Amino acid sequence: MGNSYAGQLKSARFEEALHNSIEASLRCSSVVPRPIFSQLYLDPDQHPFSPADVKPKVEDLDKDLVHRYTQNGSLDFSNNLTVNEMEDDEDDEEMSDSNSPPIPYSQKPAPEGSCTTDGFCQAGKDLRLVSLCMEPIDIPAGFLLVGAKSPNLPEHILVCAVDKRFLPDDHGKNALLGFSGNCIGCGERGFRYFTEFSNHINLKLTTQPKKQKHLKYYLVRSSQGVLSKGPLICWKECRSRQSSATCHSIKPNSSVSSTVTPENGTTNGYKSGFIQTDAANGNSSQGGKSSTSSSTQARPENYPLSPRPSYASGDQATMFTSGPPKKRHRGWYPGSPVPQPGSVVPVPTVRPLSRTESLLSAPVPQTPLTGILQPRPIPAGETVIVPENLLSNSGVRPVILIGYGTLPYFYGNVGDIVVSPLLVNCYKIPQLENKDMEQLGLTGSQLLSVENMILLTIQYLVRLGPDQIPLREEFEQIMLKAMQEFTLRERALQMGAQCTPVSPGQLPWLARLIASVSQDLVHVIVTQNSLAEGISETLRTLSEMRHYQRLPDYVVAICASKIRGNEFCVVVLGQHQSRALAESMLTTSEFLKEISYELITGKVSFLASHFKTTSLGDDLDKLLEKMQQRRGDSVVTPFNGDLHEYVSPQEAAAMIPTQNLDIDNETFQIYQPQLTVARKLLSQVCAIADSGSQSLDLGHFSKVDFIIIVPRSEVLVQQTLQRIRQSGVLVDLGLEENGTAYQRAEKYVVRLDNEIQAKFEVFMRRVRQNPYTLFVLVHDNCHVELTSVISGSLSHGEPSHGLADRVINCREVLEAFNLLVLQVSSFPYTLQTQQSRISSSNEVHWIQLDSTEDMSCEEKLYFGLNEYSKSLQWGITSPLLRCDETFEKMVNTLLERYPRLHSMVVRCYLLIQQYSEALMALTTMASLRDHSTPETLSIMDDLISSPGKTKSGRGHMLIIRVPSVQLAMLAKERLQEVRDKLGLQYRFEIILGNPASEVSVATHFVARLKTWRGNEPEEWIPRTYQDLEGLPCIVILTGKDPLGETFPRSLKYCDLRLIDSSYLTRTALEQEVGLACCYVSKEVIRGSTVALDLSGKEQERATASENDSDELLIDLERPQSNSSAITGTSGSIMENGVSSSSTADKSQKQPLTPSFQSPANSTGPEEGVSAGTAGAGETLKQECDSLGPQMASSTTSKPSSSSSSSSGPRALPWPAGPVHGCRGLHATLPPIVILSKAAYSLLGSQRGGKLPSSASLLPHADVAWVSSLRPLLHKDMGSEEQSLYYRQWTSARQHHADYSNQPDPNSGARACHPRRLLLTGPPQVGKTGSYLQFLRILFRMLIRLLEVDVYDEGEINTDHSESSGVSQSEGEPWPDIESFSKMPFDISVHDPKFSLMSLVYTEKLAGVKQEAIKESRAEEPRKRETVSMMLTKYAAYNTFHHCEQCHQYMDFTSASQMSDSTLHAFTFSSSMLGEEVQLYFIIPKSKESHFVFSNQGKHLESMRLPLVSDKNLNAVKSPIFTPSSGRHEHGLLNLFHAMEGISHLHLLVVKEYEMPLYRKYWPNHIMLVLPGTFNNAGVGAARFLIKELSYHNLELERNRLEELGIKRQCVWPFIVVMDDSCVLWNIHSVQEQTSQPMEAGVSSKNVSLKSVLQHIEATPKIIHYAILGIQKWSSKLASQSLRVPFSRCHVHDFILLNIDLTQNVQYDFNRYFCEDVDFNLRTNSSGLLICRFNNFSLMKKHIQVGGQRDFIIKPKIMVSESLAPILPLQYVCAPDSEHTLLAAPAQFLLEKFLQHASYKLFPKAIRNFKSPVLAVDCYLNIGPEVAICYISSRPHSSNVNCEGVFFSGLLLYLCDSFVGADLLKKFKFLKGATLCVICQDRSSLRQTIVRLELEDEWQFRLRDEFQTANSSEDKPLYFLTGRHV
Repeated sequence: MGNSYAGQLKSARFEEALHNSIEASLRCSSVVPRPIFSQLYLDPDQHPFSPADVKPKVEDLDKDLVHRYTQNGSLDFSNNLTVNEMEDDEDDEEMSDSNSPPIPYSQKPAPEGSCTTDGFCQAGKDLRLVSLCMEPIDIPAGFLLVGAKSPNLPEHILVCAVDKRFLPDDHGKNALLGFSGNCIGCGERGFRYFTEFSNHINLKLTTQPKKQKHLKYYLVRSSQGVLSKGPLICWKECRSRQSSATCHSIKPNSSVSSTVTPENGTTNGYKSGFIQTDAANGNSSQGGKSSTSSSTQARPENYPLSPRPSYASGDQATMFTSGPPKKRHRGWYPGSPVPQPGSVVPVPTVRPLSRTESLLSAPVPQTPLTGILQPRPIPAGETVIVPENLLSNSGVRPVILIGYGTLPYFYGNVGDIVVSPLLVNCYKIPQLENKDMEQLGLTGSQLLSVENMILLTIQYLVRLGPDQIPLREEFEQIMLKAMQEFTLRERALQMGAQCTPVSPGQLPWLARLIASVSQDLVHVIVTQNSLAEGISETLRTLSEMRHYQRLPDYVVAICASKIRGNEFCVVVLGQHQSRALAESMLTTSEFLKEISYELITGKVSFLASHFKTTSLGDDLDKLLEKMQQRRGDSVVTPFNGDLHEYVSPQEAAAMIPTQNLDIDNETFQIYQPQLTVARKLLSQVCAIADSGSQSLDLGHFSKVDFIIIVPRSEVLVQQTLQRIRQSGVLVDLGLEENGTAYQRAEKYVVRLDNEIQAKFEVFMRRVRQNPYTLFVLVHDNCHVELTSVISGSLSHGEPSHGLADRVINCREVLEAFNLLVLQVSSFPYTLQTQQSRISSSNEVHWIQLDSTEDMSCEEKLYFGLNEYSKSLQWGITSPLLRCDETFEKMVNTLLERYPRLHSMVVRCYLLIQQYSEALMALTTMASLRDHSTPETLSIMDDLISSPGKTKSGRGHMLIIRVPSVQLAMLAKERLQEVRDKLGLQYRFEIILGNPASEVSVATHFVARLKTWRGNEPEEWIPRTYQDLEGLPCIVILTGKDPLGETFPRSLKYCDLRLIDSSYLTRTALEQEVGLACCYVSKEVIRGSTVALDLSGKEQERATASENDSDELLIDLERPQSNSSAITGTSGSIMENGVSSSSTADKSQKQPLTPSFQSPANSTGPEEGVSAGTAGAGETLKQECDSLGPQMASSTTSKPSSSSSSSSGPRALPWPAGPVHGCRGLHATLPPIVILSKAAYSLLGSQRGGKLPSSASLLPHADVAWVSSLRPLLHKDMGSEEQSLYYRQWTSARQHHADYSNQPDPNSGARACHPRRLLLTGPPQVGKTGSYLQFLRILFRMLIRLLEVDVYDEGEINTDHSESSGVSQSEGEPWPDIESFSKMPFDISVHDPKFSLMSLVYTEKLAGVKQEAIKESRAEEPRKRETVSMMLTKYAAYNTFHHCEQCHQYMDFTSASQMSDSTLHAFTFSSSMLGEEVQLYFIIPKSKESHFVFSNQGKHLESMRLPLVSDKNLNAVKSPIFTPSSGRHEHGLLNLFHAMEGISHLHLLVVKEYEMPLYRKYWPNHIMLVLPGTFNNAGVGAARFLIKELSYHNLELERNRLEELGIKRQCVWPFIVVMDDSCVLWNIHSVQEQTSQPMEAGVSSKNVSLKSVLQHIEATPKIIHYAILGIQKWSSKLASQSLRVPFSRCHVHDFILLNIDLTQNVQYDFNRYFCEDVDFNLRTNSSGLLICRFNNFSLMKKHIQVGGQRDFIIKPKIMVSESLAPILPLQYVCAPDSEHTLLAAPAQFLLEKFLQHASYKLFPKAIRNFKSPVLAVDCYLNIGPEVAICYISSRPHSSNVNCEGVFFSGLLLYLCDSFVGADLLKKFKFLKGATLCVICQDRSSLRQTIVRLELEDEWQFRLRDEFQTANSSEDKPLYFLTGRHV
């Protein structure tokens, strides 16, 4: 069938083409009409069916759209470079035949002397679009302006004029071959070849010039007359868009908005054209609407399609302006040239798309894609002709809400209708994943039928009532609930039994039934053929309506077609609803442009003239003149006087108010919530550093620097500067000196304006140049203008577009490893989308402020949006959120009269009139009172009367929010004029709050402010709104968004009556109310009703409190008490409730400011500081040690005024102005907010839950919902849950800066920037103070990371009188073995960690007075002294240190590295243990060189040892063993820097159960894993095994090297055993004494572990020493101890151990405590040398975790959870008793018991150091009050001289065969001395007593036998006590 038409010319098509051709030639002024045949036959591939005759198949359409959307993601290509690039590629491919390589093209040289600059033609004229966009360009008829792309100027477009016949239609067809073009620059015409033309315009091509390749875009003129890049020229049928029928509905032909005649009123300012909502979802919802414009001189260059320049500001609209054709013809050809002057401009048809699959309602998404649109000929039944003058006749511009099905084409006066896609997505049921379905409680099968959707829609419209407008979010929830109901019903009916659906036949009467209850507000029209009938009928009725007839608000048109099923749409006719819907389709930027357009073109002149007269009909200007004359020269007294008292201007200017200072205004304070949040930020930064992703290395930085980027607001910049200066953060971070910090602060705050690039580059240069400084880039108010650079570069007129994106998301910022980005926002929703660049774990939320238990500690509480919303339920007479009903009624009347103006213009004019008349009514013309709304009147009354009440002249601030700058300027001029003519110019100020300019205040008001502030310098002027504290003023706040400026506490009223239905996103609405958020007195929230209602008692108290009570009461009432007389209304202005609660203030005598205002509305710290009491400040003193003076209740003299600072209004932390006035108790109250009706209904209708209804709106205009089916945003969600909700259900729109951050298509993972954080908190809560505090504690933490707490304790048991027996020369580097061996061993322990251990008896001890010793020893464990030291480059580190140098050493590279180490068993026999011991080595590949393996099986044979004679400066000889337990993260096991990076052998000795943890954190270390039997053993076991293993290894190495001919004694016999807490090593030298008789100084410097070890290893005859060590550092290291360079005494913690010499001296492997003292004593008694080098010292870090910590001793069998702690005396029990058995090792219990049982075991020894306890072969700690005399039983051992000593006790611990009865008989004991014999079991206990013949001298009783409290399987130890007889 496809071929049957081949070659035939279908008649219909021919007729149409002929028709078009004739019509075109008739209209055409040029001579060459388009030839009919080329039109028919130049189609390269004929469709067998003409698309004109057959509607495309729905499925194709659907695929087509889906394809288009998935490829491009959005429709608005005017600002999507990526797509354009895609198109370029496509062109390149297809243009070269069969992808052959392009033919190199050689261009003709340019003629001599001609210009060859890119972007200019050969005549030297500029052709670049940027230069020509504002120029008027004349082009001949039939020509179009197009943009050419030069390969050398990729960012520029060159403007050319081309004959449109040589350009394609929107199918990419029908372009005549060849070329005809003119040069726009020099005006040369008639280029017939594109090659010639491309040479002329200097395209400089390397390939053959082709128009298809280089002419890219149509150029279009916006309504402002700016020429900009329009749609792509569709040169071929683009593959991604096969379906031609989808896109040809509109061809707007001209945009003549620049030449409009306003009288005809035809150019409406509404968005016309295609409105696209969720482009990203592929919901192509486009409403088509064009404004008509009748024009007498339609200039030809306006001809091409002209979208309004609104692309960039939202994907909301592309606007077309065009007029209706005189003669409506089905297929009038779009290319017709300009009509004759006088004729009406032809208008296109607007044709919404036919539906795809279930429903696709979008009319024409195609505009930007395919260029010029061509209308399709269509059946007459499907067109709607919009009646002429529809808007003028009816006063209504109907809005057609696209429903389900095919919208018809619209012809004629299409400017008078609006097509809105508001609800269209609700009818498209999206495909959801099953898990989402379950979350929503739906089953996949049950979707709604069309009939049900229609009924739901009608029901919803009925329910809306006359005031509300439909909201997409509301309706989506209704649809969701309906679907959930169906699911439930389906489940109830079980599977199979379908509930009967509504049949199409029942639909019409059901629909009418539902609509019947609406009181005629909703009509239903049912037609049979098409929707067009219903819509036409509605529009006809509307145009014929008389004004007095009542219109329905909504008409629901249903088409019950047999063929297509049911379709419907809604026509909104309600005056209020249609306007609100149309206006809500514009983005903020667009409607502000619309307003400025209306003002510029003079469309408002009718309205302005209406307001020239007063409500009474008098001429306003004349009236004011008259009043001015009547007043003469005098003006109303500025303050302290009635409004009727006049003075001369000179006198007024000279009046000085009383000074009202009570606190220093520069105090800075940080409150508890801010501290908490700063700490949360800090811990989040630490979490990033610890995450192992290597994205942040905090150990690398030693300094913090920052920059704060704020939106374009001069006041915000000044405010932030003030906060920085007052916080002192620059000085605290060491960035600036104290003197210069004030001036230099400016370089730390940058505004997002055109100069930012230069300033930011300077900052980035600092970042690059200072790699050891951590920079923090704070992006404050980061939700403002977060558009992408790409969309920004194409937008005209929005200067700040894309700037934030360019700065925050530039590659340098993303890659700088020393830069943290902190984004701060009160409305973070636009940053919380599916494409967010901030990980949800990096969000820090402000702490929940509403927990009641915190209330007690904070004087001030935050009063934010939620509190405002809740306050409506307090039931107070004077609500804080109000809606001015009277004003709304007036507005509605005016809006009906002026349907063509934007409602904000009307509202603004009315508001100006209201305030002007209120001023007049209150001063001169009382008759106007009844014409002002009570609300306005009471505000003005309060504003102008409050300064008159006191000598201080302080008053309130009123904010009027006027988003449009032009309207705001108008309002300011108007109000100022009225004020001045009424003589009030000295009474209150009117300030224009324009973000672009500074605050400007009249000089006499500045003088007044200075007086109040006191000590300000002469040149002081107010720079922030906070500086205006107390000034009676009106601030007209303008600008697109409020930008986070903080207002003073004197702000009392916030007038938001202009914020209307254009503000239907959550951010837009909430940030407006955010202006009023602040900190208030606790009572306001706690006793909401009580506090704000004036109860009788309150009144009495107030009255009684002062004798001049009348004055006081007036003070306290917010408007004057006669306010009820002013207006006859009831409560709306009776604010007394609120104000009087500010209670009587006894300090009234000090000239009081109206009690409300001063403290009032503490606009909290925002951005500065959150409130709290000064007390809180005190407690935080240590944290903010550098924060300057505290704010205690400072200078207030009288008790009554104590509230002024601390408990007062709020200790205003960084008060920009002083916190003045002595305030009453309930002083600080929130401002009163007056809203428009629309905003009030969204903010006020909250029922239960925390969030107002506005929370369910679309969160921000730059994001879109992902799906219309989504769960409700829950009323109680905290900000964390809201963030997760938005991250799941919203996505960034195409112009959003995050749009480019799409998830990875393969993994679905999103690229979050690892060093980016988001701080969110409600507006004005104190975020600035918080992040400045964060900078401070971050710096402090970095310094802390560079510091370490080391023990700093003096030696104990020192006796300086002792001089070493052998003289040593001082400067010797090494000991001399001869003289050293003659020194006596100092048996006392000097290490301070043993201060609670038993003393070791020496002969000297016997002579020491007991008392002296007793006092110096603490009873209980005490906190050991530490001191903070800076880490040096030689420190040992834990796992938290990362740096470039030791990166390899630590080797964190990847998990795969873990497998690179191998496990080797190593077995040896131990004589002590009497069994084989099997240890495991874990050896990383890189460390295998240190070991010897057998050749065949890789069996570990031994660890290589060097020779004594080796001299290698780049190595240390001794293997280093570090036993470690419980410190896998915190142990200082990274010795890379301590060893200066040289080769060394370091083994970690770990317990078996901890091995995996240590392996994870230290994958590159050799591990020595102890056998599992030692899992509960103490440090003694580790040292014992290290020594045993090392000796065994030494023997193996000697054998191995002996075979190589090396003598056994030449093998190096030393090992280093050091603790895992050794951090730094020092070298000390004594400086020679100077002439003064002072002690010589000690100089010390830090050295590396390498140099210490190499020095000690170089000791001459080192193999004769058994142990070498160094002393413990302390700040008290006296030169005395250094006089002796070497001591023979105990060494601990860090020793070089000679395993050869000490072969027979073992560590006691059972021991948990004092194992080293025990070992040293044994070594010494064996006659071996222990040497301590005193000129080196060791610093030990205080580590809080792990190490030799006590076991938590618990019962073996837990009886109940909460047991009393077990006391040490319960660690032992009688054998076989019923005692609670404990789960702890026997040896541990024994040692702990002995430490505490000295009173019981050795009563005679307590503090009796002359008579110590005799301990044979062991040193055990038996308590600090007892001395132990250590005796070795070995033959030839050297022992302390015991002659004449009577011992007070005998301790025998596991004694071996060397201890015999004869030995013990040598010693004498006191009468009553006690004995304690400890053995492994009961039998050996008895044998020992018999073998040692103890019963001869000692008396035992049966009950004196004990065991440790273990169960028998835990092998308890037994001991017996006895008395000497």
